[in-house]
Amino acid sequence: MTPALDALYLAALAVLSPWLLWRGLRTGRYRRDLRAKLLGGVPTLPPGEPVVWFHGVSVGEVHLLTTLVAAYRRRHPSRRIVVSATTDTGLAEARARFADCTVVPFPFDFSFAVGRAIARLKPDLIVLAESELWPNFLAAAARRGVPVAVVNGRMSPRSFARLSRVARPARWLLYRHVNLLAVQSDDYAARLKLLGVPAAEIVVTGSVKYDGAAADRDTPKARELRRLLAVPAGVPVLVVGSTHAPEEAILLDAFRRLRERTPALRMVLVPRHPDRFEEVAALVAASGFDWHRRSRITTPLDAMPAVILLDTIGELGAAWSLATVGFTGGSLDGKRGGQSMIEPAGYGVPTAFGPHVWNFRDAARSLVEAGGAVVARDATELVGVIGHWLHDEAARSTAGAAARAFVVAQQGATERTLDALDGTISPGRFRRASWPRG
Repeated sequence: MTPALDALYLAALAVLSPWLLWRGLRTGRYRRDLRAKLLGGVPTLPPGEPVVWFHGVSVGEVHLLTTLVAAYRRRHPSRRIVVSATTDTGLAEARARFADCTVVPFPFDFSFAVGRAIARLKPDLIVLAESELWPNFLAAAARRGVPVAVVNGRMSPRSFARLSRVARPARWLLYRHVNLLAVQSDDYAARLKLLGVPAAEIVVTGSVKYDGAAADRDTPKARELRRLLAVPAGVPVLVVGSTHAPEEAILLDAFRRLRERTPALRMVLVPRHPDRFEEVAALVAASGFDWHRRSRITTPLDAMPAVILLDTIGELGAAWSLATVGFTGGSLDGKRGGQSMIEPAGYGVPTAFGPHVWNFRDAARSLVEAGGAVVARDATELVGVIGHWLHDEAARSTAGAAARAFVVAQQGATERTLDALDGTISPGRFRRASWPRG
């Protein structure tokens, strides 16, 4: 199967190479760490204590790993930690958050690349955050006897439908080398079982993202952002997080309508992908609003403009701490399945989102049922929801308190996940990887 997969990947790369080259030249994506990804170029770790390799695809998964890895290190302080990410932004965030760990780019799923990376890092355990199951990588780990666990796993209805159409042998190829699937909910567990994953390999832990949800609005990072943006005391701030096209245009129009009744309202706009910063900047400039780009603010502003475009990496959490009300993106056009609403809820921010939130369906449904969030199907409903919260302080406070209480009630997944890792990858099995030890 490995030669066939390699041939398939090479054919796909050949077909996509003109587009990838164009995207790389236009946005800078796909060029960073390309050699390391293609050849499995990671540092060779010296013999010593057991190595645990944690992987997250992009920024969201790296944030999740921040909570999990910190707890894992407290429980197992002698184990050496490796962290990897796939995207450029994820790698940059991992390097910032795990400065005292070995941080590497995740290799492309060519057999030679994944085999070389695993041989150099010599992991005793591989922990994948949420997804990123690649057949050659899993097979290479299995050949070395390295157990693989998926944590904070999910199986959305859309992913389930796609996998259900795939032949059972293909599903078996994907899951047969995974030792543990620690998933967020009973629904996800049920779908995995329907796909043929053995029940003994599945455990429901809840979502680690609840444990990482901050509540303190007065952290040093939040204070610094407030100072640089010159956020006035008592002035309402709408934070719009992790947006995708065409949401920015929709939200700028909604913001204009909201300011007709609340002229003091400010907006912090945070696009999901850095390669769209220039595109969104052009939209904001064309809107006629007074605005600034966060990346160009090096000294405190004299006054906060109507719109701040947060075109930096790693500051969304601090931005949520400034929010009076919020909106989470990827949820209006039915293509992305929504971005996480857990972080603003942790801060007690009443939050709206569109109807397309299958990536976070359980969290979204439960938050709405708890009274901490509202679904807005279009711009008109969004203006109504946000406008109501802005002008009814009691309703806003009640929704914010409900959101925060819901997050607190869900916490504990990190410890349950660590218990699952320690229980499934037991001490007797932990050292079964066939690495020479010093």
